Amino acid sequence: MDVQQIRSWFPSLDSPTVFLDNAGGSQVPRGVAEAVANYYQQSYAQLGGSYRESQIAVKTVADAHVLMARWCNAHSEANVILGPSDTALTRMLTDAYIDAGVANGFADGRDEIVVSPHGHESNVGPWVRMGKFGWKVKLWNDLPVAGEAYAKSLEPLISSRTRLVVFPHVSNILGSVINAKSIIQRAHAVGARVVVDGVAYAPHRALDIRALGADWYSWSTYKVMGPHMAVLAGTPEAMGEVTGPNHYFIDPKTWPKKFELGGVSHEGCAGLLGVQAYMRFLAGGQGLGPGAPDQVIDRGTIERAWAEMERHELVLQKTLIDGLRAIPGIRIIGPVETDETRVPTVCFVVEGASSKAVAEKANREGLAMRFGHFYSLRLLKTVLPERDPEDGVVRISLVHYNTVEEVERAVEWVRVHGHLK
Repeated sequence: MDVQQIRSWFPSLDSPTVFLDNAGGSQVPRGVAEAVANYYQQSYAQLGGSYRESQIAVKTVADAHVLMARWCNAHSEANVILGPSDTALTRMLTDAYIDAGVANGFADGRDEIVVSPHGHESNVGPWVRMGKFGWKVKLWNDLPVAGEAYAKSLEPLISSRTRLVVFPHVSNILGSVINAKSIIQRAHAVGARVVVDGVAYAPHRALDIRALGADWYSWSTYKVMGPHMAVLAGTPEAMGEVTGPNHYFIDPKTWPKKFELGGVSHEGCAGLLGVQAYMRFLAGGQGLGPGAPDQVIDRGTIERAWAEMERHELVLQKTLIDGLRAIPGIRIIGPVETDETRVPTVCFVVEGASSKAVAEKANREGLAMRFGHFYSLRLLKTVLPERDPEDGVVRISLVHYNTVEEVERAVEWVRVHGHLK
């Protein structure tokens, strides 16, 4: 599929800015903005009424849950929790486990959690905090976070006392795809549940939590062409072990409502559904716009669309990594492979240069790359102890709508200007 056809779906890409900060938030196809606007104009109403607009709103919210369940291959839409951010959903989940541990006095003896400190702080800090409430927290400090050796390094940390194992599917600094399935199998072998942060993985690969065997899996939809929301999917077994925080008179088994405090963003749900026309297009079908049949796309369409996106991204990834490696004084933080074992989120430092100075000058010249620790402060202090973590690394993060020409322009800019102090 021609990349210009792809880009024609994204009005914001008409900007002179080259969007190289997609890991912080992607651009959205036009159907998303149109769906949000249509919702506000045609069915902006509370749920639960018998009048037309309320019933449309009910269907919008219900269909969004169905779509996200198919998106990640969850057990059902009842096992998909929508919320404002991955940070908020993770904090809610940790609070639920804190409550469960306190309520039963750790009667089953499972009072330990194993946490990788090498991910985004949203999936580290809340779990570490559980140590204040009687839980024993073990930090899984092994590096690099990839390969079978990494999965095996979990074994000394887990036992019959392990309740949870928590880790990121992809590091938002290193870009490496973690062997999640192998880790999950090891955790399950001792009876532990597994929580996977999929925020840095979800923009680049089709999600399949049932194939992985994850008990909990989360990602941010605004980093995957959608509105500013997030998804937390759980298995029925895992959800049944904790109680959601919604009002006391709501049945604990009323999923996902019991976990969706104050309800969800109705217009956000409309925006999630607005991605579907673009997914149909990528999958080789005709894109359906506003007013078209409102059936939720099937799992096959989702998988075909992601295969097309991955094909584009592998070309971009190779262009970027090979280009940066050819520049003297550049150090890529993470693997330099250009295959499926990583994603095109690439961080680097320039010898003798300030990451802030490099990124800010690039921004002024229309190249939207970023600098810093990207909320993975613990990891950055480990892999770059000699550098100021606030200055951190330069990050170029690509998705399928970027072009080879954009990547080549960015690489050439770094080659010429990357020496900035």
